[in-house]
Amino acid sequence: MRSSREKAVKFSIIHFIMILQHIAVSSSSKDACRSFSCGSLQIRFPFYLKDKQPNYCGYPGFELSCTKTKETVVELPFSGTFFVKFINYTSQTIEIYDQKGCIPQRYIAGFNISHNIPFKTQYENYTIFNCSGYMEDRPVYSYKRIDCLSSPSSTFKVFALNEHESIATNLPSHCELLAASIAWPLRFPFDGDYNVNLGSLVMNWNEPQCSNCETNGRICGYYHHNSSHAIGCFRKPKEKKLVGTKIAISVSVGLFIIVLLVLIIFIKIRKEADKEEKENQLRIEQFLENNALKPTRYSHVELKKMTNKFQTKLGHGGYGSVFEGNLTNGIQVAVKILDNSVGSNSGEEFVNEVGTIGRIHHLNVVRILGFCVEGSTRALIYEFMKNKSLDKFIFPSGKDKTLINLGWAKLQEIATGIARGMEYLHQGCDQRILHFDIKPQNILLDHNFTPKISDFGLAKLCSKDTFITISMAAARGTMGYIAPEVFSRNFGIVSYKSDVYSFGMLLLEMVEGKKNTEITMETHGDKEYSSEKVYNRLNRGEDLGIEVEAKDLEIVKKLITVALWCIQWNPIDRPSMNDVLHMLEGSTRIFPCHPILSP
Repeated sequence: MRSSREKAVKFSIIHFIMILQHIAVSSSSKDACRSFSCGSLQIRFPFYLKDKQPNYCGYPGFELSCTKTKETVVELPFSGTFFVKFINYTSQTIEIYDQKGCIPQRYIAGFNISHNIPFKTQYENYTIFNCSGYMEDRPVYSYKRIDCLSSPSSTFKVFALNEHESIATNLPSHCELLAASIAWPLRFPFDGDYNVNLGSLVMNWNEPQCSNCETNGRICGYYHHNSSHAIGCFRKPKEKKLVGTKIAISVSVGLFIIVLLVLIIFIKIRKEADKEEKENQLRIEQFLENNALKPTRYSHVELKKMTNKFQTKLGHGGYGSVFEGNLTNGIQVAVKILDNSVGSNSGEEFVNEVGTIGRIHHLNVVRILGFCVEGSTRALIYEFMKNKSLDKFIFPSGKDKTLINLGWAKLQEIATGIARGMEYLHQGCDQRILHFDIKPQNILLDHNFTPKISDFGLAKLCSKDTFITISMAAARGTMGYIAPEVFSRNFGIVSYKSDVYSFGMLLLEMVEGKKNTEITMETHGDKEYSSEKVYNRLNRGEDLGIEVEAKDLEIVKKLITVALWCIQWNPIDRPSMNDVLHMLEGSTRIFPCHPILSP
């Protein structure tokens, strides 16, 4: 019960967190076109960041990247990658610099700034030459020394000469022509009056026209106009950011309170479940102390060792799983681990199992050898049944179908053994034990096919008075085997005769090899059960519809007759298990007259 509650609460919390994540993602998608910082630069329209913003956040061709070291990078077609040093949104200029610190190196090597890029600049033609000495015979102002190409020493200098000036056709002997008529940007940063530091390049853009927006203290961006995008000016979102911050804080506080409330509820449910578990544990411990039981008590560690860490699973039922195990003395056992997730499980089935069969020693009742009560673990240790349960042998189809044909004589022995066990439960103990779940799955067979009644999770103890009413809050048992009075008191009172009814349905299945849910009534006005028809055919010497040899006809007739006596609707008309035992062990000739069978 606790685990089911915890799972429900955990699922609710996980679902709640997923909703919060969805809200956060939705909110972040709305802010995809906000401005970003990359180092000291603010990236906003008309620029947009690659891999961080969709392309509709910026103007075509204005794509930038931000490196892991927080440096802004622009990639120019046919020119390569440059670092961005500064962006002036008012003058619409961008300053870029070469990774190696000298843009002229690219010009001399065939550098080309494509006219297709959005950044523009004016050009002039220059002649580049280097000199191994000073230019003392020339006016110094007519030459612009390029520091980034010159050596730190005075022995090697590179100069640029504008072609509008008189180009020296006769260069000094210590000078060498490097390149002629190179188109260089007219705008470049000066370092001193006559020296040029061409490590960076300043460029401008004409489109989009956003300078007026910036001058007036606004920002440039897109707005929707007639189902298309147009450039417009917008107020800087200072107030909006402030409101957004307040909203974000309010939402965060609200979410924190909600999560806190969920956690408080979860803790409260957990405490209630722990309290219920402790009360249940105390109830079991008091029961064990008040009953001098012979079964041995084992710890959870011993259970794991006994079952080799629950390696071999023999089966699973409504109240738990059964595993194969071995005691320290080598005795093979079956270990039943009760399932604590059952909603109505308050330890009742454990008390029933131990309280009923813990003190019983009968050939036809499975013997309990030990138990475990530790924390939430409750387990019962039974003697091992090599041939498992009866249903594996009487139903001809299914995954558990067996190739062993028990034969009618063996089926009669098994039916008689079950009757002996039930008669002992009803009459042989200090108090009458009502099983309430007699069915083939709860009849185990040992290596000699001796039947043993098992699974006393639904059992009840009552007085041995002839006909005492059993108080029951709800119907208990398995569909197809439950007596009518267990469903409705209009059919009679609940008593040991309810077990007799279940035994009769079990006998019908043993004869017909069909589950009771498959046994139907004829639809042509014939109200007979199929077993009644078999019985009447037996009397008339007709074909039975089942495989029966002549020597076994008496056995089949006996089993059907006993079954039909046991499944009468009125509990008073049903025989006791003592009478059933006498009928199974005797001859059909001495059977009393059955009110619903043909003469």
